[in-house]
Amino acid sequence: MLKKNKTGTPGTRHRVDVDRKNLHKGAPEKSLLRKGHKKRSGRDAKGHISMRHRGGGVKKRQRIIDFKRNKLDVPAVVKRIEYDPMRSANIALLTYKDGEKRYILAPEKLKIGDEIVAGEKVSTKTGNAMPLKNIPLGVEIHNIELRPGKGAQLVRGAGLGAIIQSKEKKYATVQLPSKEFRLINLDCFATIGSLGNADWKNRKLGKAGTRRLMGIRPGVRGTAQHPGSHPHGGGEGRSGVGLKYQKTPWGKIAAPGKKTRSPRKTNKWIVRDRRSKN
Repeated sequence: MLKKNKTGTPGTRHRVDVDRKNLHKGAPEKSLLRKGHKKRSGRDAKGHISMRHRGGGVKKRQRIIDFKRNKLDVPAVVKRIEYDPMRSANIALLTYKDGEKRYILAPEKLKIGDEIVAGEKVSTKTGNAMPLKNIPLGVEIHNIELRPGKGAQLVRGAGLGAIIQSKEKKYATVQLPSKEFRLINLDCFATIGSLGNADWKNRKLGKAGTRRLMGIRPGVRGTAQHPGSHPHGGGEGRSGVGLKYQKTPWGKIAAPGKKTRSPRKTNKWIVRDRRSKN
């Protein structure tokens, strides 16, 4: 659900936020906060900038999310739904029958007081987790593993959901949110339902200062730079790219549609590419 600001100031006149009135308003679960987490401003282990336009921003506490769902056949009750500053989806705090607490990604329609469970053969109730081999065809899923036991890596963003199209031998064909069809091992776990907070993509930040608070620094157009800094730079007055292809600051092709994934690692698992029109 979205909410608009009534103020008329330039920075907030067009701002549209996600309404969080139904989320938990207190502090997060202290035992599930990661210790020693610090911002790296886009720098790698060597101190070199590996991701540009990162830095600053408000301080955040990283929550430990249970992506493996490996506490099998132990029912858990949803205690509350919380905002997580590290991701677009909301998170849910679970309390298991043995007293343990864990965070999971909150699917759509999951409510406080609901009882969910992870196991080999459980019902297809929203929030339950089980292997792909036991999930019926056509059921919407999220939080999908790529390797059994490694933890979920696919479909973890707000409002996303995937669908199992078919099963054959050791693999299931899953339609991802990008409309790509991919083979995934039937022993991989997934969670039933699509993720909540679908209105996240419809928000409007309203001003540049909001992006700075998010830790995103300004980017400069290549055509506005010096020719020694960017292949698009230089020229008298306003000039376009002036090249056969758009390029990165380091001279590599950056035109729309340029494939960057390694075919050696991905081709054998992809049944239909996300760019396919057939």
